[in-house]
Amino acid sequence: MTPESVPTWITLIGNFGFPIAITVYLFVRFERKLDKLETVILQLSEVIKAINKNN
Repeated sequence: MTPESVPTWITLIGNFGFPIAITVYLFVRFERKLDKLETVILQLSEVIKAINKNN
């Protein structure tokens, strides 16, 4: 099989499919980390409010 006989769409999937899959994977992981960060920031703000009420 020569490179000329490979259909264009297979070449496109080979060239762009892997980077797209990695990007989607990293976005999903990043979103989860942002959700956890948001939760921690909200908890921290509640702790700060509680500390300020006691003073």
